[in-house]
This record gives sequence, C-alpha cells and structure tokens, in this order.
Amino acid sequence: MKNYRVAILGCRGRGTAAARAYHAHPRTEIVALCDLVQDLLDTLGDELGVAARYTDLDAMISQHQPDIVAIPTGTEFHHSLALRVLEHGVHIDIEKPLCVDCQQADEVLAKAREKNARIAVHHQGRVGVYMQAVAKALAEGRIGQLRHIHGHGKTYYGGYNLMNIGTHMINNMLKVAGPCHSVVATATTDGHAITPTDVVPSPQGMGTIAGEHITATLSFADGVTATLLQHRFPTPVNPVIEFCGSEGRLVLSQLVWKRDLGAFLLPQPHYALNDQREPWEVLAPIYCESYDPQSSAHPDDYAYVEEYVAALDEGREHECSGSAGHHIVEIMMGIFESAAYGKRVDLPQQDRAHPLLRWRRENGLPPPDPMPRPYAEWLAAEDVRLGRSG
Repeated sequence: MKNYRVAILGCRGRGTAAARAYHAHPRTEIVALCDLVQDLLDTLGDELGVAARYTDLDAMISQHQPDIVAIPTGTEFHHSLALRVLEHGVHIDIEKPLCVDCQQADEVLAKAREKNARIAVHHQGRVGVYMQAVAKALAEGRIGQLRHIHGHGKTYYGGYNLMNIGTHMINNMLKVAGPCHSVVATATTDGHAITPTDVVPSPQGMGTIAGEHITATLSFADGVTATLLQHRFPTPVNPVIEFCGSEGRLVLSQLVWKRDLGAFLLPQPHYALNDQREPWEVLAPIYCESYDPQSSAHPDDYAYVEEYVAALDEGREHECSGSAGHHIVEIMMGIFESAAYGKRVDLPQQDRAHPLLRWRRENGLPPPDPMPRPYAEWLAAEDVRLGRSG
C-alpha cells in the first residue's frame, strides 16, 4: 500500500494539530514544513523530527513532491494559497472554512478540477469519534426517521461564530440530512435587526460578517429541517447538536476535546424534566483501529487523516470534500443574505458575490473599515462601535 507524502503549510495551532495526526498515521509521512516564522518552524520541526523547513512554499513543493499539502492557515489566506498549491497539481487539506465567500470557493474548486487534484476541508468533527457513534445509531434506526436537527455554537459573536464553529455544525448536519435546499435567517446586533452599518470585518480574517445573534432555519429533503443558533452568549457554552427522530433523540456535544462529554441517545422522541422512565444512554466513541491514544494526535484529526488515506487509495473524494466545504460556504452566505434582505434564500445562489458587501453597496456604503484581527481586541472595538464602552 502506498504511503503518502505530506507537507504542512503553516505551523501554528491548527497546523500543529494536523501535523501531529499525519505524523502519527502509519501511511503518511511529513516530508517538509513551511512557515514565515522561523520559531514556529523550528518548534514543530523539532517536535516531529522534520528537518526540511521552508519559508517558500513553491520551493518546498518542487523539492519534495508531496502528495498532500495541508493549508491550516488563517481563512483570509485560503483562496490565494489554495490556488498557488493547486497549480502544482497537488491534493490539498485546507482548514475550514474553505473560503470567505462563494466566488472564492468557486475558483478553488474550478482549479482543483483543472489540475485533477482533490480537496479535503478540515472538518474533522464529521469523521470524529463521537460523530461516528451518532452516525452508527442513525444507521441502525435507533431514533427512527430523522425529523429535525438543532444546533448552537460557542459563546462567540454570532457572525464570527457562524464562520468558525458553524462550519463544523453545518457539516455534521449535511452528513445525516444531505444537501441544504434553502435557508431563512434573522440577525440582530445590540438588540436591533441588523442594518448595513452593522456589516463588519470578521475577527481572525474570516471575511465579512454581520449579526451579534443569528438564528437560521435550514431546509433539507424529505421535510427535514434544522435550526442553527449562533448567539453571543455572556458565558462560555459547549457547542451541541441534537438530532430529533420519530422514535428517539441523539445529542452530540463532543465538539471540544478533553471535555467529559460526548454522544447520547434518548430512546423516545420527546423528553421532560425529571422524566427518568427512559434515561439517556451514553454512546461509546468509535476510534480508528490504528489510533494510538498515547500519541499526541487528536483522535478526530487522526480519523480525518485515515479517511484521506482511504479516499486516495480508492480514488474517491474525502467525506469532508471540497464540494461539501463549498456547499457550507453557500449555506453561510445564504444565512447572511437572508438576514440582510429579509427573505428565503434558495441554494445555490445565482449571485456569487458576498451578499453583505452587496447590501452595503446598494445602500451607498463602501466596504467596512478595518478592525483588529485578534478576537478579544476585535470584540472590544465592536463594543466601542456600538457605544457600550469608551
């Protein structure tokens, strides 16, 4: 069986997590690292014993001919870096979300088709150990026919929450419900419906956003619907998805590692407080057979690598494919568009430009002014903009 050569482009937190998973897998070998910051290169290179360290990605690819290049960088760099790497005809593993809008995502998928390269978007939760347990219970019919999905994100500002954690939650919804056909959403900022002046740059380089609190309804085939809450909670919360069926319910709450939470099943369609007739059943996580819990690799990242190896072996798309990541961008842009224009948005959209920038332009406004990139600084600046602090 072929071993796959991997290069890592970006050695910060997500790059380190991806690198540890590729390093731990018996069928993948990290042949080179690339980053503009030498300390990051050296820290990760020393940890994993990778001597080939570059600041030029083209030189790295030319010298080492990797099969996969991982791009775990800030979202604002995904479009340009993906196009640059795909020019080499190399498969990519790109951090979520795929891009900041539909136009960028369209171009990345078109380049991959042109170069006969595959894209995997790093939504590791979709193939993770607890989502596997949920998928198994669904496949066994343990909650009957799926009717509705409900999810909420972390404590982040709504629009940023959507682009960050919402990508994972939507992908898990797609896994069990299939493609989304339309979305309807409302968004508020400082207690009022968003206006074009509430369109702002996202922290962490995730494009243009709006909405401190977002509530969206997604429609799927066979009458299945989903609600997605992306609200700025005052205190931290753990992201949760609930799958509601005709005969039971499943809850997935293990979206953050090292929490004593996971997947649960209730063998009845409805529940009430203090009703102990049918208690929740804890579902055991499903690990890859080759996963070593003593390794530094996160089990979900390892499962993601395992799926990429299997996909390349079999000549098929990764379960977290570029097409799935592309559709998630469409859904997120549809949520913003619906909240801005107050209408249902059918997918895929005909107008591929960012809807919030279009909304500002139609109201005689230029693109929003820059804001700080770090989340805490961004949040402070947004509170100043809203008159909450001086």
